[in-house]
Formats: sequence, C-alpha cells, structure tokens
Amino acid sequence: MNFYKTALGVLTAVLSFGVLAEGGGDRTFALMMERNEKAMADYAVRNGKPVPQVQAYRYGMKLDIAKVVNVTPPIRACNTVPSRMTYEDSSGKLTTLEYQVMGVCRNNGS
Repeated sequence: MNFYKTALGVLTAVLSFGVLAEGGGDRTFALMMERNEKAMADYAVRNGKPVPQVQAYRYGMKLDIAKVVNVTPPIRACNTVPSRMTYEDSSGKLTTLEYQVMGVCRNNGS
C-alpha cells in the first residue's frame, strides 16, 4: 500500500512538472522575444541605424541578407514555434523577420 502511495505521488509530481513546462514555454518565448527586441534596438542605436520593426516572413519574400546580426534559438516544444532573425541588407538597413521553426522536441524517451 505504501508503495502505491509513493508511486502515485511521484506520478502526480511528474505530471505537474510537465504541465508547468508547457505553460512555461509560452512565458519563456515571450521573454526571449522581449529581450531580442531590446537587444536589437540597442544594436541599432550603437550603430546609428533606425530600430527595425518586426515583420512576418511570407513565403517567396525576396531577402537581401548581407550580414546576420541575430537569430533567436528555438524553444523546447514538439511543434512549430516562432523564431526571429535580424539582418543587415546590402545597403546596411536592419530588418527583423519572424517565422516558424520546428521546436526542439525531446519526446523520444531519452
């Protein structure tokens, strides 16, 4: 009987952590995007450039990427998640694109 109570307690704790991790991913992403916007604004000011506005990537967009300034890493998720890339084009203008990438999924039991 004691074994079952312990096993039930462990199972409940594991499931609770899983739920927290799922909700935590949204908060983690929002914080990561907020920090990215601030870092890119600081970068623009340091380099005397206008702060880039975030644009949604559309399939087939013509991109003029001369230098990648920053790419946000994907978060832990087993689905697509937003990511951002800030780059300078050949004229030196900063552009930030938001697009979808596959999250880092660790659902294989390892």
